[in-house]
Amino acid sequence: MPRYISAPLDDKTIQELKAGDKVYISGVLYTGRDAAHKRMIELLEKNKPLPFDINDQIIYYVGPCPSPEGKVIGSAGPTTSGRMDAYTPKLIALGLKGMIGKGLRNTAVKEAIKKHKAIYFGAIGGAGALISSCIKKQEIIAFEDLGTEAIRRIEVENLPCYVIIDSKGNDLYENGRRKYERKCICSLDKEG
Repeated sequence: MPRYISAPLDDKTIQELKAGDKVYISGVLYTGRDAAHKRMIELLEKNKPLPFDINDQIIYYVGPCPSPEGKVIGSAGPTTSGRMDAYTPKLIALGLKGMIGKGLRNTAVKEAIKKHKAIYFGAIGGAGALISSCIKKQEIIAFEDLGTEAIRRIEVENLPCYVIIDSKGNDLYENGRRKYERKCICSLDKEG
């Protein structure tokens, strides 16, 4: 059964979610891709504040298309999360609690998720037009010169996602692969 959750996240919600859970997220999210992440880390290295309070927040890895006339935002599908892996552990350590993207995460990100009780959600690649209909408001809050990759504050309603890596480190991609491999091995054993 799907879960309806609110952003920013709280520890209780994070602890209850398990890899494979379908969720609908409502509330405030921030957008950011690799160029914005690089700049955030550069700010931190210069002892300057981030453009938003990162505590308990979710960053959606998206560079939305320009808004068509009469729409809040253009197509807003997820980008490959691995592009942010070099920056993510530091942001998680500072209080980031959730990320939305697509694809695998590296070991350092998984360890940071477990250590700091964060969570990684997957959005459906190729569903950018559907996802954009869940975005009710948006405003650029930092790095406007990056264009579509600028950091935005967005308000979403029932944004569909799946929990890919939960706060205990369970990874839906790894679990699914193991389950499939067991079925294949069992099938081969029966045939042999």
